[in-house]
Amino acid sequence: MITEDAAAVGEYSSLNAGVYVISTQDYLQSFWPDLQAARELHGSISQALQERESEGQERQYTEHLPLEVLEAGIKSGRYVQGTLNVNKHRAQLEAFVRVEGSTNKCTELNSDVLVCGGKLRNRAVHGDVVVVELLPKGDWRGRNTALTEGEAEDRTGEEPQSLPMPTGRVVGILQRNWRDYVVTFPLWEEVQSQSHGSQRILVTPWDYRLPRIRISTQQAETLQGHRAIVRLDSWESTSLYPNGHFVRVLGRAGELETEVHTILTENSIHVAPFSEAQLREMPVNSAESPWQVEAEQAEVRRDLRESHLVFSIDPKGCEDVDDTLSVRRLPGAELLELGVHIADVTHFISEGSLTDLEARARSTTYYLADRRYDMLPAVLSADLCSLLGGVDRYAMSVLWQLDARSLSVQKVWFGRTLIRSSYQLHYELAQSLLNGDQGAEPLELSQLDAAEKGRRLEELREALRLLTHVARLLRAGRDEGGALELEGVEVRAQVDADGNISALVPRQPLEVHETVAECMIYANHWVARKIQESFPHQALLRHHPAPRQEFFSQLVDSAKALGFSIDTRSNKVLADSLDQAMDPKDPLVNRLLRMMATQAMSNALYFSTGAYPVDQYEHYGLALDRYTHFTSPIRRYADVIVHRLLTAAIQKEKGVELKEPPANNKELEALAHHINDKNRAAQQAQKQSTELFQCLYFKDKDPHSDERCVANAVVYAVRANGLLVFIPQYGVKGAVYLKNREGQVVSVKQDGSCEWQSGSLQRHSDRISTTTAAGTHTFCLFQHITVRISVQSSRCHGDRLWLEAISSRPHRAPTNQSEGAGQGAGHGRAELVQEVVRWAEEASQKEAEGRAAAPKLSREEREFRQTRAPNLYTLLQEVQELALADVPSCQSTAPSVEPPACTASG
Repeated sequence: MITEDAAAVGEYSSLNAGVYVISTQDYLQSFWPDLQAARELHGSISQALQERESEGQERQYTEHLPLEVLEAGIKSGRYVQGTLNVNKHRAQLEAFVRVEGSTNKCTELNSDVLVCGGKLRNRAVHGDVVVVELLPKGDWRGRNTALTEGEAEDRTGEEPQSLPMPTGRVVGILQRNWRDYVVTFPLWEEVQSQSHGSQRILVTPWDYRLPRIRISTQQAETLQGHRAIVRLDSWESTSLYPNGHFVRVLGRAGELETEVHTILTENSIHVAPFSEAQLREMPVNSAESPWQVEAEQAEVRRDLRESHLVFSIDPKGCEDVDDTLSVRRLPGAELLELGVHIADVTHFISEGSLTDLEARARSTTYYLADRRYDMLPAVLSADLCSLLGGVDRYAMSVLWQLDARSLSVQKVWFGRTLIRSSYQLHYELAQSLLNGDQGAEPLELSQLDAAEKGRRLEELREALRLLTHVARLLRAGRDEGGALELEGVEVRAQVDADGNISALVPRQPLEVHETVAECMIYANHWVARKIQESFPHQALLRHHPAPRQEFFSQLVDSAKALGFSIDTRSNKVLADSLDQAMDPKDPLVNRLLRMMATQAMSNALYFSTGAYPVDQYEHYGLALDRYTHFTSPIRRYADVIVHRLLTAAIQKEKGVELKEPPANNKELEALAHHINDKNRAAQQAQKQSTELFQCLYFKDKDPHSDERCVANAVVYAVRANGLLVFIPQYGVKGAVYLKNREGQVVSVKQDGSCEWQSGSLQRHSDRISTTTAAGTHTFCLFQHITVRISVQSSRCHGDRLWLEAISSRPHRAPTNQSEGAGQGAGHGRAELVQEVVRWAEEASQKEAEGRAAAPKLSREEREFRQTRAPNLYTLLQEVQELALADVPSCQSTAPSVEPPACTASG
């Protein structure tokens, strides 16, 4: 018998009664001496229980109110509930509670509630659902508007604040949203000063928003300087720090694989290799046993292999081709037929199968800067579900009969089809064919004789011209409704013959990008209509709410400084205003204004139609009343759900009894929340991965001698003690301080060079002035300055870029480093990732040579290495999330809406 009752152990352990009585600690020590983690977990829990039972200890925090008191207070309006969001740039000082459905009688409670300092946060951590009591209005405070370096210092009175806002204190926690946290073990000297002979130490989380965590471990000396995963166990009112326990080691801090694993863990992304059981569910396609179209499928599907010219247009090197297109003039009538054909993933994945459950858990394919983690096994994503050229494939198709002049829809057909793509084009080739460039020729025509080649080439060109014509009219229709064209930085990966990333290259703005995207948006819209009409209360749609007007304040004020007027009353007038806000001398002005507009937007989110009224279905950015995702089922689980709903809608229309009814509204809404969470995690991991590579790229360069560390930057916002700038060459946003810790300010010499001197700052809405003995200089919005880029290293957290103003004038780079017209960001990123990948490969090779005789990597070390050197057809598909991240902003960044023509999937 195992017990924690010391009296029972003392009384019965020596008896010879056939029952062995032992404490948990002795049991683990005697029978499981190798289970170090179990003993440490037991020690952590025991310590927490001791603290909970310690009556004499001084309380560091007030006790949380009982649940029944919290619920009654929320109902009466005395308290409000919401999710705690800690400001990562002032983690010790500021947190905000986003109020959820408040019934509070305070009429001014139309914004977040500010919680100042750790005491008023009362043991709540970032992500917890908390209950807040508002302080008296006389105690309300404002957001801090000064730039910070990330980890806030204990300076509260001297820094400028915004207008007072509702301020409160946490009185209870409704739901703990604790997860796995990555921490860094302290150096041994710190451990010795902390522990005083005990095994309990304080470890520092990688995430600035979390407090230090107390754990018990016997490996503190061995793991100094390593990153590890810990879990929280408790946080008693008598303890300054939460208690946790050690789970496993990730690796030494600073190593590439360790940092990548850290990013995955911090975003709760679990992507172990697909299991053998999951792979056994997959169809076989090999030289010995090639996959073939099943006879029963050929009978029930509409066969388009001979009747339709089907082709795909994707980035170079694309392996997972989700979508193909067709267009033709119908004989005997003034009609066109437009077809969008999407990989029929649901044919191969049964609902509830192991592969389906894994795809649901992942919800998306995760793209990092040097790798990707697929949602589906490769036999599907890169083979049988990929609509490759010249092979038979199953598809889900939408075919419209359109009036040739007005494009009004005469008839629409949804169904399963059998297709064979005739051409697998990449964007640049498709644009060359559309332009009629000499020598532009698909690989599929290379073996034909001249006459046949010419005939088929003209047939393809005519289809591309017709498709472009249709897309122009479709886009014009959405523009009339107020569709927004928002700014994003888009690049793609270039892979070598071995499938390794060799560079990132910019995607030039080609009309064919817009053409493909418009067709995908059209298909998504019509499928949304179909499934919503068939299942009014249980269809999965995607909506994008109109942003709150106050979020446009930076955009409006910035444009006003240049004499532009931005009207934000609707998406239509906003789009028109942005089109008019053009500075012929500086095209970056309009680009930055569009970035600000994107930053004001809320997230586009999936939802179940039964959870919202119909007037909340609309997609603000795309100017559509209904929208969903149908066109990328290989990489998005939401599309898999929509495919199943569309299949059920078709069967319902035919009067066929459904074998399994679709998920009800409650189930679908829960699944939509899960997918939304995973999408946010994917975007955040993508952003952090890019930041990691940026730091690795600059880390080994001397910022004072390497020309690549000096770049042109454009001021896009003014803060109380500095500027926010955008660096087009690298697509980076960051803070430039005009006042340092010593109180000195930037002084500008006659030649424009900058130096630190004693002086003062004066901030205005559109400019900031520095005054020193040398005179006064003003930095204005949209001014071009020169900055030096270096890396600010941190042992416990992720490294970050540090920007320093070195000239008030634009940077004139050497000829071979000039940004070029519209190519700077792409070429800068290409060089960046190319060098870091090369560096990582060299480091990995040296390590392998040095450890040739060492044992193989443990399971833990291999856990996340699903695709170390994958073939990427695109990298950072929404990398505008990085470009739009307002580094020192107190508010969390609002991700962009649907990327305008970012991908062929819409």
